[in-house]
Amino acid sequence: MTVFIDPPAWPAHGTLFSHLVSDGSLQELRLFARAAGVPDRAFDLDHYDVPASRYDALVAAGAVPVEGGDLARRLATSGLRVSGAERNRAKRGALLIRWADLWADPGLAYQAGEDLVDRWREPHRVYHSTLHLATALDALDSIAPASGLSERALWRARLAVWFHDAVHDGVARQDEERSAALVAELLGPLAGSGVATDDVDEVARLVMVTAEHDPAPDDVVGGLVSDADLAVLGASPAGYARYTHQVRAEYCDVPETLFRAGRSQVLRTLLDGGPLFRTAPGVARWQAAAEANLRDELTALAA
Repeated sequence: MTVFIDPPAWPAHGTLFSHLVSDGSLQELRLFARAAGVPDRAFDLDHYDVPASRYDALVAAGAVPVEGGDLARRLATSGLRVSGAERNRAKRGALLIRWADLWADPGLAYQAGEDLVDRWREPHRVYHSTLHLATALDALDSIAPASGLSERALWRARLAVWFHDAVHDGVARQDEERSAALVAELLGPLAGSGVATDDVDEVARLVMVTAEHDPAPDDVVGGLVSDADLAVLGASPAGYARYTHQVRAEYCDVPETLFRAGRSQVLRTLLDGGPLFRTAPGVARWQAAAEANLRDELTALAA
């Protein structure tokens, strides 16, 4: 793995910025950046933005200087690149527009939306980021039309996707419980915009579905939310590989042996727990690819 840096050429905040990228490992990129004193908040989905004042120090620390076009090509061939279309969907403004579309009076819910987007943008996140939120919302929209659910039920499902990883500290189940509790905190004050107690309770319940991804057979809306959260498992092999890099980087401080053991257990639990996807469209779109991806990753972890 090599870290590369291009010349400071991108203007922002009264200075010029360089990009810091890896040719094959987001984990090693994050560890390099931290060792060099680059804060996590400088990470932007697949690269770090670093000010011109840090350029010489980063080169001295081991970053290889290359021209901007060369850096872009290396990132593109690394398998770690986030496309421009993906990046645009994950931007703060784009997400806030999607949040506003959920409300008859967007102004009343605007503060809650800002709070949620800020949580998804927390600097310690690599996989559980605004990109995952946008991807899960897209996945839900792709399978929702065949569900036969009412608009109210689909509205609740979309809210559940917004909240499902709003709290993410890397602690299984506790994160889901705290995310579910956040539903009442942020939606409770919105009774004037049409939010009922039943809505709050149902959205919180749907958030908890993502803790085990095991909705009851007749829980159609729970199946939608669970499938949307797991859709990444059914990505193309290249997309799945990028996802695994993101997960490893998010837990970059966990020793390799412990990470492999813990991650392998997660994968086995998913594979042994019955169908990964609980809606017919989810099964058709993602099940076969997801099973193959999980088995391939298990093999790689054992190597």
